[in-house]
Amino acid sequence: MKDKSAINLRKSMDRGSIEHESRVSEREGDIMTLAKKDVITVQPTISIKEVAEVMVNHKFRRLPITDPGSEKLLGIVTAMDILNFLGGGDKFKIMEEKYDDNFLAAINESVREIMTRDVKFLKNKDSINDCISLMLEYNVGALPIVDDNDKIVGIITERDFALAMAGVLTDELVKDYMTTQVITTTPGTPIEGASKIMVRNHLRRIPIVGKTKEDSAVHGEKEILEGIVTSNDVLKFLGDNKLFSKMKSTSALEVLDTKITEIMEDDVVTVDPLTRVGDLCEILEEKNIGGVPVVKNGELLGIVTEKDILKAIHKS
Repeated sequence: MKDKSAINLRKSMDRGSIEHESRVSEREGDIMTLAKKDVITVQPTISIKEVAEVMVNHKFRRLPITDPGSEKLLGIVTAMDILNFLGGGDKFKIMEEKYDDNFLAAINESVREIMTRDVKFLKNKDSINDCISLMLEYNVGALPIVDDNDKIVGIITERDFALAMAGVLTDELVKDYMTTQVITTTPGTPIEGASKIMVRNHLRRIPIVGKTKEDSAVHGEKEILEGIVTSNDVLKFLGDNKLFSKMKSTSALEVLDTKITEIMEDDVVTVDPLTRVGDLCEILEEKNIGGVPVVKNGELLGIVTEKDILKAIHKS
């Protein structure tokens, strides 16, 4: 990665505060010029339901977990951990075995049961280059930043890089960085099934497609984009008090059999494959989303996310 695109990151991203912060923190790495320093953390005793509510309220996809006494980093809980717990992976055993399919009891379990303990992190003396390399190597969307005492002093996310590049990457086009092998699902998929797809494929969003036979004589059935479901949509579902008033039993299987049509976004923001990556960053910032399907003439061609933007920065 060339220094001109990574370290300078939009010539200090037109934010005079960065230059000021750099002078004040001369011993810190340049990652601290981009990181968020007001970090919301939770303790390991907080319930899974409460974690989901905090994530939804603040529009976070992850929360660092700290020791209540020393304030040292213990781990991190992500939307993917919660999806894993909701039937997407091995953490669903907590629901099945420990709580005998009792959804209400299981979601009040402490978050320590599902958090990721082997958390990747940065030191506050690390560089932006260190951050991008670590994110791409371990396929993580955020890295807590700690000081020499292992206390959290910041957090950096893929979104921070995407926002920094809004309007800047003018030569790079979406078509060159989008994922073309798109994993999709259909409107009839239950939440448990969508969670499995996300967890097994490390996805934060899945386009929902339907079939049309309009051109079947020539091209066969065509996939039409009907909506998109994200990990945050599932978290909203988990934290929605209306859900509990509708429950006829405490069965997790009953709850997780809810069809994704009830939680998906049907007014989908899309882009054309010839959209400039810098313009894409502006769209993500304006809509406060992390990725969009790529569509041309009604056909789903791919999907592009903040992770792809990070790769574009890395290559530029």
